[in-house]
Amino acid sequence: MLRMPQPPLWRILWRILWPAPWSLLGLLLGTCMLACGGRVQARQGTLEFSGGALARLPWPMDGITFGHVILGRSAAHLALLRAHEQVHVRQYERWGFLFVPAYLSESAWQWLRGQRAYFDNRFECAARAGEKRIS
Repeated sequence: MLRMPQPPLWRILWRILWPAPWSLLGLLLGTCMLACGGRVQARQGTLEFSGGALARLPWPMDGITFGHVILGRSAAHLALLRAHEQVHVRQYERWGFLFVPAYLSESAWQWLRGQRAYFDNRFECAARAGEKRIS
């Protein structure tokens, strides 16, 4: 059996700590979901929170990622969105705490150019492309 080499410990820690401020926000929101009847599961290096009363609010999205935390409307939505959201997790690992400002700046740039702020955002385009490769 061929074993893949493990990255050095410092690299693993960096990938966790670099986006940690956003992961903490995700944990806070996820804890609120749990307090309102939601569920949590560990999956592919993330914590996925779903369901509960907060998930029934009329949010414009079915899932969102904050660092290593993924929040979803339901477990079924998470199953459908997992590959897409995992691409965002890798983007957080690459960009760290700068990811959200970069994402919002990219959306603003697309909007100023007369494009669609969400669908033409390069981070979303990469996630859509990545979900097709992973699926």
